[in-house]
Amino acid sequence: MELLNKETTMHDLPNISAAHLDTPTLDKLAPPAVATHPPRILLLYGSLRERSFSRLLTLEAERLLQHFGAETRVFDPDGLPMVDSVSPDHPKVQELRALSLWSEGQVWCSPERHGAVTGVFKSQIDWLPLEMGSVRPTQGRTLAVMQVSGGSQSFNAVNGLRVLGRWMRMVTIPNQSSVAKAYQEFDDNDRMKPSPYYDRLVDVMEELYKFTLVVRDRSDYLTSRYSERKESMPLDARALAAAAMEHETPGK
Repeated sequence: MELLNKETTMHDLPNISAAHLDTPTLDKLAPPAVATHPPRILLLYGSLRERSFSRLLTLEAERLLQHFGAETRVFDPDGLPMVDSVSPDHPKVQELRALSLWSEGQVWCSPERHGAVTGVFKSQIDWLPLEMGSVRPTQGRTLAVMQVSGGSQSFNAVNGLRVLGRWMRMVTIPNQSSVAKAYQEFDDNDRMKPSPYYDRLVDVMEELYKFTLVVRDRSDYLTSRYSERKESMPLDARALAAAAMEHETPGK
């Protein structure tokens, strides 16, 4: 009955290449191996100010991730040229790309400026290509988004970061952090004060750590796409015809 149902379904999908179609199952979602090394998290922030609140929030996030057991790297955007102003072999560009390849999850934190992310932050993402040869430096990695604001509560920057994360084919977690009037939320030692904003930050980093543990061993399967399998593994006409005939209903 299961085979008949599958054949009937394929007969109803004449535009499908059966040889490239995958039917997800729980067994396929079981990882081939379980990584035991600490989750590798890259953190990016979006301001060059001497006392940058996006950097301070990022450092608080890093402390939490390290407490959970993650290995972390914070990229310093100072000295990163504007995109396309130099060749990609610039040392800061190479550093950023290497860190993205190294990572299994990322944290993005930008100030909100004119209702959007800053140019400093956007330039970092613009230097990360979707593909470098056969390698994709962001695809399948988990992502947490955060913002700081000088004024009242807003979500413009985190919404923009979510768009960027989707474009870069990342697994963006549901939770997020937006800190209003950030200048009031850090003490003289540049540590974040106790507050609901801090509690939300803990929530976000805890969720990112969990998602990274779940996703990293399954990333290749989760990001395997029918259209890309068709493009990268074309079948000759005879193989396609044979695959199609396998799903013809007898007597048709």
